[in-house]
Amino acid sequence: MEQALAGLRVVSLAVNLPGPVAARRLLALGAAVVKVEPPAGDPMARYHQGYYRALAAGQEVVTLDLKGEAGRGALAARLEAADLLLTAQRPSALARLGLGWEALHARHPRLCQVAIVGFPAPRQEEAGHDLTYQAAAGLLQPPRLPSTLLADMAGGERAFGAALALLLARQRDGAGRLAEVALSEAVAALAEPHRLGLTTPGALLGGGAPGYALYRAQDGWVAVAALEPHFRERLEAGLGARDAAGLGRAFLGRTALAWQAWGVEQDVPVVALPGA
Repeated sequence: MEQALAGLRVVSLAVNLPGPVAARRLLALGAAVVKVEPPAGDPMARYHQGYYRALAAGQEVVTLDLKGEAGRGALAARLEAADLLLTAQRPSALARLGLGWEALHARHPRLCQVAIVGFPAPRQEEAGHDLTYQAAAGLLQPPRLPSTLLADMAGGERAFGAALALLLARQRDGAGRLAEVALSEAVAALAEPHRLGLTTPGALLGGGAPGYALYRAQDGWVAVAALEPHFRERLEAGLGARDAAGLGRAFLGRTALAWQAWGVEQDVPVVALPGA
């Protein structure tokens, strides 16, 4: 699979996180990726230099001022030989650069484009960020901030999948196509178990099943996922308890890593939380 996309050329104008995540996935399958950055650079380089370098590793990084004729000309030459364009700008910003889909497709009819936006049509121009997309999906627990950038990462994966679909469709008729990937929709899809009530507080996977929960150990916490009957029966037999209170008392008897080792021995999903 490492060379599944060998010979394909990708140009990415996307900065920050979702676009670079998708570009890295394409690179891993053998595509050649050119990362075009504005004169000010990619903001991710200021947010976290190490992560920026990891995302851009193996790609050709060039700086172009697309507000000037020279920069737009250099980009046009790149696009002439490209198979896929990744963008993460608002449609109005792309249009000002002469990169609206109709104009782009007229000049490069075989070029495919994945356009990452915040919201689906007709809300593509609205401002947003990972935090607000997660908030709209009902995934926040104030005042705690999210543990990961779920919308951005999910959006990057969706953009990667959309790119593969566009390139596959082009094999049939040779025509380039546009796909819009909305980060708000990407996180909403991942939030479906919560929205449908599967993981809400007290639900089966929200604390309603004693065998699917977090428990304190002597020195930290363990995650227990004995949901299926055969796992639950082994857990209850091994600890001599069936309800949450009894299981909680039992888990206090060993360290978290000791319980993890016990889970491996007994074939029960038990994992020590990092730091235990």
